[in-house]
Amino acid sequence: MNGTLRIVLVDDHRVVSRGVKSYLESFPDMQVVGVATSGEEALENLHLWKPEIVLLDLLMPGGINGVETARRMRDRFPAVKVIALTASTDEARMMAVLRAGVAGYVRKDAEPEILLAAVRAVGRGKTYIDPAVATHVMRATDGADELSPREREVLRQLAFGRSNKEIADALSITDETVKTHVGRLLSKLQLENRTQAVVYALKHGIVSMEELG
Repeated sequence: MNGTLRIVLVDDHRVVSRGVKSYLESFPDMQVVGVATSGEEALENLHLWKPEIVLLDLLMPGGINGVETARRMRDRFPAVKVIALTASTDEARMMAVLRAGVAGYVRKDAEPEILLAAVRAVGRGKTYIDPAVATHVMRATDGADELSPREREVLRQLAFGRSNKEIADALSITDETVKTHVGRLLSKLQLENRTQAVVYALKHGIVSMEELG
């Protein structure tokens, strides 16, 4: 992460947005470049604001919800990383937003340091799940095949936010072999994407929050 991290806030509660904006901008490496009160407003202005990270409330009244907003952001602005910021710990909603491709998930009642850690981790290309909810996001998969030692190591590398090429270099294998391992481990664990793989790795002690930070 180089220079100032450009951030957009999407929340229908202006008091919350102002508080988060004030907190984040107290750090010299962060700049809030836009504030929206709905998913539609955010989507209309992202091309103007050009953020690297969007902090997105999942529970906004009317219009499109946070999950759908996250999905459309991923499709239209794939370079933008989304962190879900929500008061809800509903597991179905968490799983839906993870499937939508968010890079982070933080409770609104978390300590400010958790939000700061999430923004900085996602800014470095990593995934960050609030430690207080990580254990609730993914239940153990009954009857899942055991991962091979190599698949377990690939899963660790995925959790660190590394690309297939970076994993291949780290493990001295080809990109194609990495792709095969990733597909196989996602299938074995019945996971849909890399973010879910990170949560699984946290849940089962394959990586720790300290390592991801």
